[in-house]
Amino acid sequence: MVDLLLLILPGVIWGASFLFIAEGLEALGPNGVTFVRILVGFLTLSLVPAARRPLARADRAKTAALGVLWLAFPLSMFPFAEQHVSSALTGMLNGATPLFAAAVASILARRMPSPAVLAGLAVGVLGAVLIALPGLSAGGGSAHQRWAILLIVAALTSYGVAVNLARPLQQRNGALPVIWRALALAVLLTAPLGLPDLVAARWTPRAAASLLMLGAFGTAIANVLTATAAGRMGATTASATAFLIPVVALALGVGVRHETVAPISVGGAAICLTGAWIIRQARIAEERRGAPVQATNASHSARRQAIS
Repeated sequence: MVDLLLLILPGVIWGASFLFIAEGLEALGPNGVTFVRILVGFLTLSLVPAARRPLARADRAKTAALGVLWLAFPLSMFPFAEQHVSSALTGMLNGATPLFAAAVASILARRMPSPAVLAGLAVGVLGAVLIALPGLSAGGGSAHQRWAILLIVAALTSYGVAVNLARPLQQRNGALPVIWRALALAVLLTAPLGLPDLVAARWTPRAAASLLMLGAFGTAIANVLTATAAGRMGATTASATAFLIPVVALALGVGVRHETVAPISVGGAAICLTGAWIIRQARIAEERRGAPVQATNASHSARRQAIS
């Protein structure tokens, strides 16, 4: 039962993050939403003693880079995007993160991925295109929607680079010390634009609760749970939580905020998740064979590392 909860809860929390962002935007500007969630996440993770373990001196610069690529930049993109597209669509597109991670890993390794991973990438990209198609088409989407989708893609690309950077750092230092220090830098980076939005906030109980949940659970606790799951069951098994995120985001967006999502986008989300599943299965098969997995070593943990 404990293992099952460790797999389910992070996916539910991260899937709900897009709803919390949309609710937070009712009170704060997008920069304020990003700053508050990172600040709350940092303060929450500060309560975990393991987060304050020492970090290897040689890894400090790369951990600082994670503060930009993993947190400050991508987490700034989602609130701006959700001003023009639904939380459900944003969450479904976020399911493509493993595809970006696998593609970036191949580029960094300067080698073609295995045929199975290529197949997964092809399927996943098709699904992502179908998710975004209503917003990208001339008749179905506005210029603001197209810009919002580009912002999401930029965030996912940043995640893809960050996950490949984070993996060896976490292997050497543990996940929590790396996340905590990256959050500390991200607080400083987002404060100059976030504080003015915070001062001008129009708070409601719902918006305040949403941002507290977003920061404490989505930016901190879910990472603690997934790090625990990876320790108990292995990273590949723990990565299964990723498949819940688009489903939860879709259900909450439609059920709570009454958002409208085109059927082709829902079908695209299913196809995108299928591509991510194919990549994950290829990863498992390569691990069993003991083959090199450089081109796919980040895909299984992409949702685990991305804090959305």
